[in-house]
Amino acid sequence: MPDTGAASRAARPGAPPRHPFLVALGERVRALRARRGLTRKAVALASEVSERHLANLEGGVGNASVLVLLQVARALQCSLAELLGDITASSPEWLLIRELLEHRDEATLKRVRATIGEMLGTGGDNAARSARVALIGLRGAGKTTLGRMLAEDLGFAFVELSREIEQFAGCSVAEIQSLYGMNAYRRYERRALEETVQLYTEAVIATPGGLVSEPATFNLLLAHCTTIWLKASPQDHMQRVIAQGDMRPMAASAEAMADLRTILAGREPFYAKAEFALDTSAQALQPTFLALRSLVRETLHID
Repeated sequence: MPDTGAASRAARPGAPPRHPFLVALGERVRALRARRGLTRKAVALASEVSERHLANLEGGVGNASVLVLLQVARALQCSLAELLGDITASSPEWLLIRELLEHRDEATLKRVRATIGEMLGTGGDNAARSARVALIGLRGAGKTTLGRMLAEDLGFAFVELSREIEQFAGCSVAEIQSLYGMNAYRRYERRALEETVQLYTEAVIATPGGLVSEPATFNLLLAHCTTIWLKASPQDHMQRVIAQGDMRPMAASAEAMADLRTILAGREPFYAKAEFALDTSAQALQPTFLALRSLVRETLHID
């Protein structure tokens, strides 16, 4: 007989409305159980979760803990992400592709990403993108200072993406984030980058430090720009931010430095996807600029 108990109880007059996420979660649990050919009793035994609790979960009325969901996922022989609705588990093709890519090293995954980009027409034309130089890295890495110097040296436009975002929104970055939230800010960021790519074939672009946090926007940047990660030590990042007039880190310098190190550690694997990296803490400004100038001119084949 079909498992309708929990669903019918939730549908009774006067019953509290079911949350759409929990309903979808329950449907995925039932679908995965059906795919595996398992009864609810078998899943309950394997997961050490009571049949009643499992019935509530499948009916969309059981707000299970993370540990219970993990136990159920193991019993269904799937990942917790798949149970929660990860897009890479949304169809058989996604699952087969994910299986092919699982446990591959970073170099292989990078080649696959580039191949997919070319196949879908989003990989960018090397000849066209090479004259757009995008500088990535945390605030205080030197993107604006070095970017302006490089643009002037090359005779290219200099685009500070944060200023473009503010023009689109009609207010400051801080106001965008406080008034409209981070999701709105990321939309403005993507729009600003799209327009910059359309307007300029030759440009030096200073990007916001968190741009790499949004995969779609970062893919766009990697596809259409020559990317350079400007690296710096956490101490230099902090000192340069304070030198720019932002005194907030001084209020709790130890905590601010710990936060900065955490952010840097979380973003470094993404910054490392840039084609080149330059350590701006290794030497003074002028020698650093000369190293950047040499790198870019050699890459762009400019005498």
